[in-house]
Amino acid sequence: MPKDQTLKAVERKPLIGERIFLRPFSRDDLPYIQKWSRDAELRRLIGEVAPMSRADTEKWYKELLADKDRVWFAIVLKKGDRVIGQAGFLRMFRPWRNTDMTIIIGEKDEWGKGYGTEAGHLLLHYAFRQLGFHRISIGVVGFNKRALKFWEGLGFKKEGVQRDNYYYDNEYSNGVMMSILEDEYRALYKACRADPVA
Repeated sequence: MPKDQTLKAVERKPLIGERIFLRPFSRDDLPYIQKWSRDAELRRLIGEVAPMSRADTEKWYKELLADKDRVWFAIVLKKGDRVIGQAGFLRMFRPWRNTDMTIIIGEKDEWGKGYGTEAGHLLLHYAFRQLGFHRISIGVVGFNKRALKFWEGLGFKKEGVQRDNYYYDNEYSNGVMMSILEDEYRALYKACRADPVA
């Protein structure tokens, strides 16, 4: 994409994969957010501080709708139409064509089945090939080795460590900053043919 070309407008539409689809997040999905926030292990791994009440989720949803620099999806299994997680872009900064990204599989019985990887492929394709982003960043809690391996598998590279930037259960932990650039994405996914739409 030419450097002088602006980002395309965000179309809030479903992203369709082989076994999952990502659809725009709705108010009906808030009970899932509340449920996942009550899981202490999940909170620890993703850096959340405390469980959310229904009022907390309603406030979060209102802020989501008002935030023009965030696009959020529910991750849904095609088989059974089951909501298993959430994903999206946040802190989108259009002048620099940069954004942060997140993927959370909240239903722990669906861990290890490749759904997060499939969601990652859909989001990367959407961000780089459709929206025109140049750089996508994520932050990972340093002790979450599984997440670090996951993001590296999608092509993200470690670029720095934020020392003691996360505090949970009376203990500090480092944060690991990672990113992927559009040329890295194109080279990697052209080579492995994992891009949903080449």
